[in-house]
Amino acid sequence: MIERSEYKGKPLIVIKRNEDDKYPFSFGVSKAKLILENIEAIKQFVEENATN
Repeated sequence: MIERSEYKGKPLIVIKRNEDDKYPFSFGVSKAKLILENIEAIKQFVEENATN
């Protein structure tokens, strides 16, 4: 589940596992750019460490 929000007038994206998620993951544009720049390393990390 994805929501949009803002903090001090700056846009945020909020990622929740479900509607009742008590600890959503949120970040702004700067961190979003960092994630996109490193998406392949993040995918590799998940592949190497996922336990599902």
